[in-house]
Amino acid sequence: MNERLHSVLAQRGVTPELLAEACEVDPKTVGRWLGGRIPHPRHRHRVAKHLRVEETFLWPAPQALSRPTAGVQGTELLGTYPNRASVPRDTWLGLLQQAQEQIDVLVFSGTFFAQSNPHVARMLAARAADGVRVRLCFGDPSGQSVSIRGREEGIGDTLAAKIRASLTYYRSLLTVAGCEVRLHDATLCTSLFRYDDTLLANPHIYGQPASANPVLHLKWAETNGWFDTYAHSFDAVWAGARPWTSDREEATAHGQD
Repeated sequence: MNERLHSVLAQRGVTPELLAEACEVDPKTVGRWLGGRIPHPRHRHRVAKHLRVEETFLWPAPQALSRPTAGVQGTELLGTYPNRASVPRDTWLGLLQQAQEQIDVLVFSGTFFAQSNPHVARMLAARAADGVRVRLCFGDPSGQSVSIRGREEGIGDTLAAKIRASLTYYRSLLTVAGCEVRLHDATLCTSLFRYDDTLLANPHIYGQPASANPVLHLKWAETNGWFDTYAHSFDAVWAGARPWTSDREEATAHGQD
C-alpha cells in the first residue's frame, strides 16, 4: 500500500479516476499504484507534477524509507506552493471539513479565509459541534505589530481596517462552545493553518503581502520536526493574545475605546 499517495490524493481532493484521466491511464492502473506498484518513470513524473509534490516523496528510494528526508528532520513535506493563491480552494475546504480534533489559524487579517468561503463561520461552528477545538488568532488592529506591518507593506492603516472587516465574519462564533477568537500583537513571521496533523505554513517576506508568499504543506511525522516547531509557535502567540469581544472592537473602530 502506498500510504503517501493515498494521503496526498485525499489532501488534494483528487480521486483515483481523476488522476487516471490526468495521466492518461486506466483507473485500474492507478489502483495498482495505490496498492504499492511503482509506476513507469514518465508516469511518476506526471503524477508528481499533477499533485504538486516531489516525486521522491511518493516513491522514495528503498534506502530512504528508513530515515527522514535530509534537512526535513522527520517532518513529511507533502508539497509546496509558490504563493498562497496557488493553494486550491478544495484543499482549504477539505482540510477544514476533515479535521477531527483541532483547527488553529494564526494570521494578521486572513481576509481571504472568509472571502473565499462565505460560510466559513458556519462550517467552523459545525466542526466545533462535532468536538473539534477551534482557535482563531488575528492581529490586534490597535496593536503596534499591525501598524509596523502596514508600513512595511506600504498600505498604512489599511491592514488594521482589513482585520476589523475580517473579524465581522466570525462574530457569530463568540457564543459557540469550542470556538475561541483572540487578537495578538506579535511580530508574525508566518501565517499558520493547522488541521489536526496537517499544517499549511505561509512564511512572510519583508514588504510583501502574505498572499504573495510561498506555502509549505506539512504533515506531522515525529516529535521536534518542522510541524512541532510551527505548532509550538502558534501556542506561544496564542498564550499572549487577548480574547476578542465584538463590542470592544466595534467601539475601537469608532474611536470610543
